[in-house]
Amino acid sequence: MAEQTKVMALEKVVIRFSGDSGDGMQLAGNIFSTISATVGNGISTFPDYPADIRAPQGSLTGVSGFQVHIGADKVFTPGDKCDVLVAMNAAALKMQYKFAKSTACIIIDTDCFQKADLEKAAFKTDNPIEEMGIKQDVIAAPITQMVKDCLAETGMDNKSMLKCRNMFALGLVCWLFNRDLSIAENFLREKFAKKPAVAEANIKVIHAGYDYGHNTHASANHTYKVETKVKVPGKYMDISGNKATAYGLIAAAENAGLRLFLGSYPITPATDILHELSKHKSLGVMTVQCEDEISGCATAVGASFAGALAVTSTSGPGVCLKSEAMNLAVITELPLVVVNVQRGGPSTGLPTKSEQTDLLQALFGRNGESPMPVLAAASPTHCFDAAYEACKIALEHMTPVVLLTDAFVANGSGAWKLPELSDYPAINPPYVTPEMKENYTPYQRNPETDVRYWAIPGQEGFMHILGGLEKDSNTGAISTDSDNHDLMCRLRAAKVAKIPVPDVKVEGCVDDADLLIVGFGGTYGHLYSAMEEMNAAGRKVALAHFVNLNPLPANTAEVLSRYKKVVVAEQNLGQFAGYLRMKVDGFVPYQYNEVKGQPFVVSELVDTFTEIINK
Repeated sequence: MAEQTKVMALEKVVIRFSGDSGDGMQLAGNIFSTISATVGNGISTFPDYPADIRAPQGSLTGVSGFQVHIGADKVFTPGDKCDVLVAMNAAALKMQYKFAKSTACIIIDTDCFQKADLEKAAFKTDNPIEEMGIKQDVIAAPITQMVKDCLAETGMDNKSMLKCRNMFALGLVCWLFNRDLSIAENFLREKFAKKPAVAEANIKVIHAGYDYGHNTHASANHTYKVETKVKVPGKYMDISGNKATAYGLIAAAENAGLRLFLGSYPITPATDILHELSKHKSLGVMTVQCEDEISGCATAVGASFAGALAVTSTSGPGVCLKSEAMNLAVITELPLVVVNVQRGGPSTGLPTKSEQTDLLQALFGRNGESPMPVLAAASPTHCFDAAYEACKIALEHMTPVVLLTDAFVANGSGAWKLPELSDYPAINPPYVTPEMKENYTPYQRNPETDVRYWAIPGQEGFMHILGGLEKDSNTGAISTDSDNHDLMCRLRAAKVAKIPVPDVKVEGCVDDADLLIVGFGGTYGHLYSAMEEMNAAGRKVALAHFVNLNPLPANTAEVLSRYKKVVVAEQNLGQFAGYLRMKVDGFVPYQYNEVKGQPFVVSELVDTFTEIINK
C-alpha cells in the first residue's frame, strides 16, 4: 500500500504554466484558476504570451506563460514570483526560470529536453538543470510518452495526442494542490461540446497526471491545500477583464432599456470584447465587425444617433484612427463609450504587453476643444463596474466617454461574485418631454447640468439635424459666428466638468502616512500590496487610487496636499503626474515610472517607496 501523503495548509500560492505557444498553457492556467475561483479562493492571473502568431517550435521567442495566484483570502496581484513552475520544454525553462522563487518546485517534461530541444534553447551542455544552477526540487517526468501511452487505444493521431500534454501537467498540479477534477471535467465538456471525443481524451489525460502525482508522491510525500477563509454566499466565476467589460456593457443596456451596439475592428488585446458580445444576440446585443477602425467608431456614432447604447472597442493604435469619429460624437453630443485596452506602443509596439501610455491621448488626443470623461478600470473584476459607470455617464450626460483598461487587466482574471443588477444605480437618459414637441431644437439644454436633451429620430414633432459643423446654440442651424463657437466650446466643457464622480478613497494609514502612493487603473493591486507590505513592516503609508480621471474627484487637491510626501506610480513616463501638476496648484510629486510591458513587481515598489520615505 502506498504511503499516505501529508496535506499542508497554505495561505497562498503562485503557479506558472509555461511552454510553446501551441502547448495550451493559457488553457491549463484558465482551468486551474476556474477551479480555484469556484471553491471560493481569491485569484489573480497574468497571461504572458508572445506577439508571434506562431513562433518556431521550441524557440526562445515562442515561449508562452500563464501565472495564477490563489489565496485563502483576497489576492490583488498574480505574484512577483512563483512557487511552482511548469516548464513543458527546454526553452520554457530557460526563459521562465527567472520567475521562480528559490524555494519553488519545478515540473519539466523530460521528453522535450532532448539534444535538439536543448540546442534550440541555446543550452551548451546536456544537463540544463546543472548548467542553470537550479537548486530547487525538480519533478522530471516523461510527460509526452505518458500521454501517448494513456491515449494509445483512442485512435487519435500523434499530433492530436500531443495537444493533450498540457492536461497532464494540469492534472499533476491539481493533485499537488488537492483540487477536485470534476470542475475541470465540466469545463472541458463544455469547451469541446461539439467534439466529445476530444473532451474525453483530455479528461483521461488530466486523471493520468493526477494519478502520476498520487502514485509516485512526486512532491516528497506532501501536497498542499489553500482553504478559503471567508465564504460569502453567492455564485462565483473566474472572469477576465475583457469578459467583465462586455458583461458591464450588457448590464448597462439592460438597466437603461436600450439595445447595445458594438462597432469594432479586431485588435490585440481588445478583440475578446467583440467575441464575447457577439455571443449574446439573445440579449438584444448587436455587433458589427467593421472593415477598419474608422468605420468601427463611425457605425457606433450612427447607432447612438438612432437611439442605441453605442460602444466601440480598440487599443491605442485604433484610437488614433477613431479620433475623428470620436470628435463627431463630441460636437454632436451623442452618447458613446470608447473602450481602449492599452498595450505597449508607440505604433505596433508591444501588442501583447501592457502599459498605461494612452492617458494623455484619452484626455487630449483630438483636434479642437474636445473634452471627454475618462475612467480607468482597476482590476479584471472591476471592469464590470467601470464599464457600467462609463455607460451611465455617456447616456445621462450625452457625451462620448473613454474607458481605459490595459492588457494586464483585460487578459488577467479574478474571482468574481455574480452581482444583482438591481443593486446598480438606474440609468436615466435626458430624453425630450412631450411639452417640448414642435419647439425642440437639438442643443436645448438642462440649465443645471448643461446636458442637451435627446430626441430619437422618428419621434413626431422632434425633427432635427446633427453634424460635424458647429451649430447655433439656440436654433441648431450651422453657425460660423465666433461668439457662438466660444459659447458652445465652453458649454461642452462645462457639461463634462459638472459630471458628479465619487471622491477618491484613501486607504492604509489615512491620517498619519509619511508617504501617499498615487496611481490609476490596472496598477491598483500591486500598489495596494506594496502599501500593505510596508505597513506590516511598520512604515506609515497610504494609497489614493484613481478611477475617474476626467473630471477628477472633487477632493483631489485636498488629498494630494494632505501628506508630507507623495509618489505617483504609473506604467508610462509620467503622464498622470504631469496631468495632476496641471490640475492641482503647487503639486510636485515624486515619480515611479516603468514602460517594460510587464506588471509592477511589488518588491521593487517597496524598495523604491522605502527610499523615498528615508530621504
